[in-house]
Amino acid sequence: MNNKVIIFSGGLLSEHALSHINEGDFVIGADRGAKFLVDHGITLDLAIGDFDSVEENDKQRIQKSSKKFISCDPVLKDYTDTEMAMNHAIETETQEIMLTGVTGTRLDHVFASVHLLKIALDKQIVCSIIDDHNHIRLVNRHQKTILKKNDNYPYVSLLPLSMEVTGITLVGFQYPLHDASLYIGQSLGISNKLVDSKGEIVVESGELLVMQTKD
Repeated sequence: MNNKVIIFSGGLLSEHALSHINEGDFVIGADRGAKFLVDHGITLDLAIGDFDSVEENDKQRIQKSSKKFISCDPVLKDYTDTEMAMNHAIETETQEIMLTGVTGTRLDHVFASVHLLKIALDKQIVCSIIDDHNHIRLVNRHQKTILKKNDNYPYVSLLPLSMEVTGITLVGFQYPLHDASLYIGQSLGISNKLVDSKGEIVVESGELLVMQTKD
């Protein structure tokens, strides 16, 4: 079992993302995310995708720098490159998956990647999306979520992924809640802040996106 699986996809990536790789992690590059890793001298445990976003010489470099290489037809495939990477991450039986390079200008891909958090949550795998401005996770009633105050991500926003989320209690926040409900279409949970060194989030039902962000 790996410490965590970290997936680099083909969206917005910066060198800061590399700092999240620790010894023992299983590193997956999806399409152009694989090229980013190879360009920075990282050996991949798995490269996967249709690789329609890289040149042929880059594809060959990726294959040489990967312990395992899976290429598929860009037209006939049923999943995004990121979802294929996610499915393989789950197969490793890891307890934590981190997604990076899954945000950017293609909002359809961004929303699809956010929905991948539910796949992990249903399997009780800790999963998050990170970039230079956001740290996103999905929580439900099966766990108490503890957030540490982080100056890199000063804002905390809560958005329901299910139609409603009930029994929301926030402790340690500028705007606390007790047994509150959020419904899709509401913005009540936007731009909260931690006032204590750590905060606690509890929900009774539904699925809640917890987004730590900065401008």
